[in-house]
Amino acid sequence: MYKLLEKLGQNPQASLRLFLRGLGLFCVALAFIALGYFHHHLWQVAGIVTLVIACLIAAWGYTGMFANRWLNIIYRNQSKTKNSTKW
Repeated sequence: MYKLLEKLGQNPQASLRLFLRGLGLFCVALAFIALGYFHHHLWQVAGIVTLVIACLIAAWGYTGMFANRWLNIIYRNQSKTKNSTKW
């Protein structure tokens, strides 16, 4: 489990960029859906497909940020227990 968390959370800046790109694509997808409401329904279909892709990209980026934060918590707790003295 640690190896997977280390792999996912190795670059939190890249994960943030990926999350923000997914968020931007999500906004574009919402614009397509709104455009389809007022015009042809195929814009809505394109918006839904784009929405699914945007959610997957944003989820992958968020997973990387979460893994990095989780590893920081785990390593901080391990160092506290290692440095504490037992009476």
